[in-house]
Amino acid sequence: MGTNGHSHPAPPILLSIAGFDPSCGAGTAADLKTFAAHGCYGVAAITSLTVQNTQGVQTVHNTPSAELRAQLDALVNDCDIAAVKIGMLGNRGNAVVVAEFLDAHKFAHVVHDPVMKSSSGGELLDPGGIKFVATELLKRASVITPNVPEAEILTGLMIKDIADMEAAARKIVEMGARAVIVKGGHMERTTDVLFDGTEMIALAGEKTNEDHLHGTGCTFASALTAQLAAGRGLLEAATLSKVYVTKAIEKAYAVGKGRLPLDHFFRQKIEPPARGIHEVPQHGMHPAAEPTAH
Repeated sequence: MGTNGHSHPAPPILLSIAGFDPSCGAGTAADLKTFAAHGCYGVAAITSLTVQNTQGVQTVHNTPSAELRAQLDALVNDCDIAAVKIGMLGNRGNAVVVAEFLDAHKFAHVVHDPVMKSSSGGELLDPGGIKFVATELLKRASVITPNVPEAEILTGLMIKDIADMEAAARKIVEMGARAVIVKGGHMERTTDVLFDGTEMIALAGEKTNEDHLHGTGCTFASALTAQLAAGRGLLEAATLSKVYVTKAIEKAYAVGKGRLPLDHFFRQKIEPPARGIHEVPQHGMHPAAEPTAH
């Protein structure tokens, strides 16, 4: 209950720890839109301020790690966080801060999308950070969701087909992950492989052209975070998240000259305000409220 006497029950509060994409197709903005689309309230700690548009990342300005720690502390001391989604970390210093934060507050659900490179090839995690994720941070997540190139970097394996994806998933669990979903968006058919240490499950999908899209990985991981916070098991959560992303891709539209962001709100058809028709409060104070004399 807030101090202001309002007592509407809050929906699950989800925390995004990610980089900011000014074109709002990926990163923090994609996370917050996805959380909202799932009826959750999103809060965010910014790991990096990027300069990018739909055509690619130009520069990356990582948040100083003390600043990231302060953002996280401010949020956790104020809100009851139901689940955490980790995206771009930028560098080892920020990865260490996140590991310490997860150790200090045992969250029920932690989804880690180990972002390493931008779609356009820019480096979003330094080599020390990659090593730290592989040896330390992946152990602290409920599930880690690498795409094929990220799974190759984490495991050192070459991935050419589903069998290779399964081998990589096994190795990532051997490395300490509780569960892993290797996302096959870069493969022929977008089959994802889920491994929770016991069951290996292939989640078949439609073929979508990932090369023309922006924010699919962020969106899948955020949807997964919301589904886990709602109490669903990993397989059901992953299946529902995959459906959500597929539909959001189908409805995607161009906002710039480059890649297409997803339509996160395809479920609610939200119309922009109509032009030129404005409801004005009828107080008689505003000229528009007066009937025009002819």
